[in-house]
Amino acid sequence: MNEPLSTVLLLALPASGKSEVRKYLAHLSPEESRRDFHMGPTVQLDDFPYVHLMRRIDDELAGLGAQRQFFFSSDRPFQDPRDWGTLTALINEDHQDLLDRRVVRPESAAEWLFDRFDAAAKATGAPERMRTVAGKTRVRLAELLEREARQLLDEKHKGYPDSMSGKTLVIEFARGGPHGSSMPLAAPFGYRYSLAQLSPAILAQAVILYVWVTPEESRRKNQARTDPNDPGSILHHGVPLEVMMNDYGCDDMDWLEENSRQPGTVTVEARGQTYHLPIGRFDNRVDKTSFIRGDVSQWQPDQVRAVHQGLKDALDKLADLTGRRG
Repeated sequence: MNEPLSTVLLLALPASGKSEVRKYLAHLSPEESRRDFHMGPTVQLDDFPYVHLMRRIDDELAGLGAQRQFFFSSDRPFQDPRDWGTLTALINEDHQDLLDRRVVRPESAAEWLFDRFDAAAKATGAPERMRTVAGKTRVRLAELLEREARQLLDEKHKGYPDSMSGKTLVIEFARGGPHGSSMPLAAPFGYRYSLAQLSPAILAQAVILYVWVTPEESRRKNQARTDPNDPGSILHHGVPLEVMMNDYGCDDMDWLEENSRQPGTVTVEARGQTYHLPIGRFDNRVDKTSFIRGDVSQWQPDQVRAVHQGLKDALDKLADLTGRRG
């Protein structure tokens, strides 16, 4: 039997169904995943926890009477859009740490997180803002963030498999640009920019599974899923409306696919190299995935069939494009 897909970039606008797809994939037996989806047991990376912790840092700084470092306010976009690259640099680091099974044991997980944010920002050309937080403010901020930072670090370590052999790495992130933008989106917005920031180790193995929804449907589902009591949840977090309109008012995936140099792929120019990433679309413009947020015991057979077949069609295409169909 052919090898499973190695690295799947799970991309889409917010609330499109990416996290629900991840939950569904994790629910499958290894036999189903391999037979129907050309995937091994999944190992997963996601940049949302970093967005959440950036907002937590800002909110705690504001509570301490200090200047926010990442966002204009708790419900507004990045102050510096280059932080879309900061997030991608954090994905690159997580990927390399996963391959190396790198374990760190810092005395302060919060200080470890602050240093990571600065290093990732520097790598993408953005300023190292956590260095400007000093003295008693930094000490208190680290105390306030220690529990969440430690949880992030522990979960990072727990996510390392003994080996990646036979596994499929799923990397989830969302990118876009202001509502009404012309194409192509200008850097640092959109997938064209962020895909080019991914490491060669990721790009050399990657295919794209794109969850296809309209921006209007993305906004509707974002409102429907939002649980204000669970802002750090992968499945239930909400994106503020101004962010939805200015950062995710549209995306550039259609443009990238239409302008690719090879049919069925997205062309990525990165670090002097050209990559052609195969792309498969899971059509979720008419919602197929919201039921997955509920308990598995409540899933209805017709709902499961619809999402299963939609994903199978997209992943069959990716298997054909990569020559991995068994």
